[in-house]
Amino acid sequence: MTTSDAPSGHRVQIEYCTQCRWLPRAAWLAQELLTTFETELTELSLAPGTGGVFVVRVDGDVVWDRKQQGFPEPTAVKRLVRDRVAPGRALGHSDRP
Repeated sequence: MTTSDAPSGHRVQIEYCTQCRWLPRAAWLAQELLTTFETELTELSLAPGTGGVFVVRVDGDVVWDRKQQGFPEPTAVKRLVRDRVAPGRALGHSDRP
């Protein structure tokens, strides 16, 4: 497959701490993002980490880091991902303050 044949879309990675047992939280957030952005994402991966990590990346760029911002609410992450993968798209009830 050449670069021009590669599917267009975005990649999201959720890195979570295995020591803290945050896999269920990461998997739940992954499900929320895949459901919301099913046509915009080509990949969503869960990356095991350690040391209390819980980081969400879009196309390699950090959009949420638990160490700086605390645990995210799904709506906050959806807004940040939306701003990267589908700017201007309405998120329905997730857009309400």
